[in-house]
Amino acid sequence: MQMILQDLPLGRNIRTIRLSKEMTQKEVAEKLQLMGSLISRTTLANIESGRRNIKASDLKALKILFAVDYSEFFKD
Repeated sequence: MQMILQDLPLGRNIRTIRLSKEMTQKEVAEKLQLMGSLISRTTLANIESGRRNIKASDLKALKILFAVDYSEFFKD
């Protein structure tokens, strides 16, 4: 399982994008699960707060779900 280290404000950027799409953590987790991810709302909350790393596959799914470029996740 590949994990991305959070040396950039990745979690904060995910939260910012999610809020700009007017989605709750629960909605995002449910949509990701329909896409084949095993992510839970709690896991997403921990990723957004920087307490947990994100799987590369989940980041790819978020990119598709939010319809954004990867660069949006890695802004300073």
